[in-house]
Amino acid sequence: MRYSIRGPRRGPALMAAAVALVTVAACSNGSSAGPSAVASPSGSVPGGTVTSAPPTPPPPPSPTPTRTYPLSTAPQVIPAVRAFQAARGPGWKPGPGTGVVVAAKDAAALSDEARLIAGELHVPYRGAAAAGPGDVSLALGGTGGTESYTLAVHGGQVRITGPGQTGVFYGTRTLKQSVRSTGAIPEGTVTDAPAKPQRGLMVDIARKYFSAGWIEARLREMADLKLNQLGLHFSDDQGFRIASDTHPEIVSAQHLTKAEVRRIVALAQSLHIAVVPEIDSPGHLGAVIAAHPDLQLVSATGRTPRGAVDISKPAAGKIVDELLREYTGLFPGAYWHLGGDEYVALMSSNPEASYPQLARAATARFGPSARVQDLATGWLNDRAAVVRPTGKAMRAWNDGFYAGGVTSAAGDLQVAYWTGREIGARLPTAFLSAGRKVINYNDEYLYYVLGQPNNFTYPTGRRIYEQWTPLVLRGTTPVPARYDPQILGGSFAVWCDLSAAQTQAQVADGIRMPLTALSQKLWDARRPSLSWEAFKGLAVRVR
Repeated sequence: MRYSIRGPRRGPALMAAAVALVTVAACSNGSSAGPSAVASPSGSVPGGTVTSAPPTPPPPPSPTPTRTYPLSTAPQVIPAVRAFQAARGPGWKPGPGTGVVVAAKDAAALSDEARLIAGELHVPYRGAAAAGPGDVSLALGGTGGTESYTLAVHGGQVRITGPGQTGVFYGTRTLKQSVRSTGAIPEGTVTDAPAKPQRGLMVDIARKYFSAGWIEARLREMADLKLNQLGLHFSDDQGFRIASDTHPEIVSAQHLTKAEVRRIVALAQSLHIAVVPEIDSPGHLGAVIAAHPDLQLVSATGRTPRGAVDISKPAAGKIVDELLREYTGLFPGAYWHLGGDEYVALMSSNPEASYPQLARAATARFGPSARVQDLATGWLNDRAAVVRPTGKAMRAWNDGFYAGGVTSAAGDLQVAYWTGREIGARLPTAFLSAGRKVINYNDEYLYYVLGQPNNFTYPTGRRIYEQWTPLVLRGTTPVPARYDPQILGGSFAVWCDLSAAQTQAQVADGIRMPLTALSQKLWDARRPSLSWEAFKGLAVRVR
């Protein structure tokens, strides 16, 4: 700035002008001179007039920066989602205004699923309503199998859709687990469906009593892992564990009442889990024989093998059929397990010589070339004929199927393949090449046998996670991949051979990680992306 002083100044006026010049000069150098240095709006100062350029306007305010987000990663859940379309955005987490709503057309079908996830997220269920900011909405729609679903996170909302109720339910399990593991669910779209349709846990409640509450707790754990079958093996040599109206004399002192069973079945249905009951026969019927000793199988030398009924006696078939008719009504699900394993007569080196009454019955029914194995196959087919009118899909243990006889097991029976230990056991490929469908119960990886008898060891989650796939049906060697479509899935099995070896709580703890690993490998058999240690840590967070 340049200042011009007009006319001579003397005395006080000159002194004032000099002070002003010094002060202004100091201000122009950026020094602070206090309030006395501020010029008047006219630019005049005592003793003179200051002229200046117009003041420089302040810079315009910077616009508020738009927040940017990194590309999202898939939700951290078990089993891992099979496909995820990443996006940029804040994701979603429950907030003060969050609620759960359903599409009006689907309110009746999805209200139970909506109420459940609302309670788990601690937010209100608002019924049939349009989704608002922060809401979770459920609806039926889309293509794919009934267990498939799409979960989209966008604009501060979550939308879960699926062709069936089960798929929508599984979408809510993914949401629940993600919120548990990280507090939120990432922006983007999940497209998910299981690799295998049958994914289960089987519990031997015959040799060891398990309370209804214990079973219900397992159902809730299974549901969060998207497992869909609970097998109940409730009849064996050591006990018969469900109340019976037709034959109360065979029921163990500790047992489930029918009211408890109905409660278990109702909970399972609400969690989209099918209960698969098993009355094993013609072996493993010791509890029935204890009340009906006349049905006991007796060898030519007088030996009485435990749990084996004499299948040449019509009374043996009659009592089992009466039980089948009673319990198929109690269990309305789509599956039934006929058993059929470890019939001692066929574990003999010469069944016809050891059990001549069975040999005579076989030739009388199936002709002169028939053998004891044909009589056992006929028994299995007869029991299947009792269950078949209910429309249930039926399965039997692999060592209940026999080759080389004059008759064969019914074609609609699925094979529950568990072992190659038994005499005459057939390789998995023998069943697969014949076109049969198989469920994997591989005793090398999936058998949890209390007390670890007969060289069994408790399976570990790590072994299942890192080594097993549904193709590994026997031992550690997979069958050829071309058979994959015939393998319907698999089941972890708890057997209580030495029932006192563990408490109910110890069993629950012992099977938790193996069952968690199994859920991952049945949902997606590909090599998992997480290491075992990372997977184990995630399993703790999602519970």
